[in-house]
Amino acid sequence: MWDFSIRNFEGAWALVIQLLLILVFLFLGNVLRRAVPFLRKAYVPSALLGGLLLLLLNILLKNAFHVQIPGMSDEGIIDQQVMQVVTYHSLAIGFIAMTLKITKKDKQKDGTGLKAFQNGALTGATYMLQAIFGILTVLIFYWAGKEIFYDAGIILPLSFGQGPGNALTWDINFTAAGNMDTNGSFGLSLASIGFIVASVVGVIYINVHRKSGALVRENIDMSRHLEEFIDDNEIQDNESIDKMSVQVALVALAYAITFGMMCALSFSNFTINIAWGFNFIFGVISATLVKLVVKFLTKKNIVHRRYINNYQMDRISGFAFDIMIIAGVAAIEINDIKGYILPIIILSIVGTIVTYLYVRLITKFAFKGYEHEMFLTNFGTLTGTASNGMILLREVDPSYQTPASNIFVVSQFPAMIMVAPLLLLLDFSSKSIVNTFISIGVFTLLFAAYTAFIIVSVKKSKKQSK
Repeated sequence: MWDFSIRNFEGAWALVIQLLLILVFLFLGNVLRRAVPFLRKAYVPSALLGGLLLLLLNILLKNAFHVQIPGMSDEGIIDQQVMQVVTYHSLAIGFIAMTLKITKKDKQKDGTGLKAFQNGALTGATYMLQAIFGILTVLIFYWAGKEIFYDAGIILPLSFGQGPGNALTWDINFTAAGNMDTNGSFGLSLASIGFIVASVVGVIYINVHRKSGALVRENIDMSRHLEEFIDDNEIQDNESIDKMSVQVALVALAYAITFGMMCALSFSNFTINIAWGFNFIFGVISATLVKLVVKFLTKKNIVHRRYINNYQMDRISGFAFDIMIIAGVAAIEINDIKGYILPIIILSIVGTIVTYLYVRLITKFAFKGYEHEMFLTNFGTLTGTASNGMILLREVDPSYQTPASNIFVVSQFPAMIMVAPLLLLLDFSSKSIVNTFISIGVFTLLFAAYTAFIIVSVKKSKKQSK
């Protein structure tokens, strides 16, 4: 007979307690954000605050009171492995839900299609720039005699550009290969700093340009309308199965296909790290396939109702990214990064500076008339997550009157293609220091190519408009 009492804590309650901690501290983070005006005005994510609160509480209980939960080998209330698992899977689930959304047909007038490719190139070039400067920064520490993996700097674009999920995965991969001993905390620390950078620098930028008169806050009615929550011909809420359950089932179906894809690729030693290290990319592919099948069945009149609800898919992706952030921050083990504090700080400073300067220069050159909106969207995304970028954009363009939001959404697919070479070279770059320098060369060429594309295409479109 199965035992659900405290005597079987590890089997019946351990996972549930960790999930409860994530959700309770997510709520407490939001309470703190609402209670402290500075945090609210700085747009610091509630999930980041909740994660920091949980991390600090765990450090206190572990070191001051030596609290230990039954069934856990270490002291404290955080099971680092569970938090890492939640972070890993939440990344893919969030991307799947975003991809499953039905996009309305857009003729992309006024050059939106070209602008989307330019913005995709901006994203790709920034990743390459972060990788180049990240690796070179760590190599300086490596040559100076610091005990650090020579290729650890490649985690910078994963942390700043993609958030905790992929940074955690590749930090653990490097740890498993014997190159690092940080068990994911190096990448998670960089990602956490990235969230703060996105919020603080973004708010400073907004205030500076408002004072100069370059940005004017528009006053609009932010009330919600029914069409934002439901579209024509959707399944009703009073069906035999709840509409939200259908959305979750579709996400689960796509993730099941993702798992099958990764299993198929894991039989080769060459592809095993690629397979399990990029669950979010395979998630995007799987979600696209599911969406295409649904579209085909609808076109053939086999499916007569619309099953995908964009609003609820937004909520699923938002929830997934929230718990990814809080679990990722809580999973940081301070003891694992004691010897890496200085490299983490320097990497964060270097990453912030190069990202700010490049994104500012390109948005000012390529997106005249809405350069500030494009800067905030891209800088927030390329140091934090897409959520940070959209929060900053809503502050200066709440009704999306500029093309910034549309360009950003359409640019995600070309951006993913342009970032792919960096992701594919992650394993290769870590094999030897020679491979690392080869990778730097490739990243430099790609950075130059993407930047050249932006410059040439912008100048060409200007000539055509004249």
